[in-house]
Amino acid sequence: MTNNTNTTDSAPIGLLTGKVLFITGASRGIGAAAARLFASEGAAVVLAARSTDALERIVKEIRADGGVADAVTLDLADPASIRAAVDRVEELHGRLDGAFNNGAIVQQQPGPLDTTSDADIDGQFAVNFRSHWTAMNAEAALMRRSGGGAIVNTSSIGSRRAAPPLPAYGAMKRALNSLTETAAVTWAPEGIRVNGITPGGTATEMMEEWEAATPGIIEASTEGTPLGRMAQPREVAEVAAWLLSDRASYVIGAIVPVDGGAGA
Repeated sequence: MTNNTNTTDSAPIGLLTGKVLFITGASRGIGAAAARLFASEGAAVVLAARSTDALERIVKEIRADGGVADAVTLDLADPASIRAAVDRVEELHGRLDGAFNNGAIVQQQPGPLDTTSDADIDGQFAVNFRSHWTAMNAEAALMRRSGGGAIVNTSSIGSRRAAPPLPAYGAMKRALNSLTETAAVTWAPEGIRVNGITPGGTATEMMEEWEAATPGIIEASTEGTPLGRMAQPREVAEVAAWLLSDRASYVIGAIVPVDGGAGA
């Protein structure tokens, strides 16, 4: 297998110029990479996460590069917090053109199905499924007022196959795929496009946390990927950027693998 990373950042082309985009889970990993990428492609971005300090650092970085960015504190386990964050987007910009629902948590105790606790199942439901339900409804309500928009949900390769180490996580992500497809069909007549992505192993802080709890998971992920490496967060964000752009205007209800061939 090759170890060639082939991850040179592409030059901005104005893919998202003029768009107002909302990003959850934006303080690190794929969300942080998306914030930087979307801003470099011309979008005004509103970043949301629990870690306000991390968000503010990214906002300052984007503004220093001439971009438009704001931060809002968000607790994905709290529906009222999600709705308030979307309301803040309207206060700042008066509209919403696209949303990247990317925030998630990994199981507190990875392990077999029969050792997964009720608390883990409840936490996975609240953050990895219900939060998307709440966010999409709030986002769509705002998008309708300005003629439509696009939503991208981050699912996981674990939604496409059995996930013995993370049974609750995989189950909620598979449910998210169904919700994404249903929203896509329901809202397409209103000009709201909904799609999802299913990243494979990605070099994020979440993956490091999983490795700490289950040593060897990064090696196993790499060995199971035809490209022979994990994705960089920016590579995953690039796919979300395209799906949020006008160049994906006829793409609705897709669940796009971004996994280096691991799910093939």
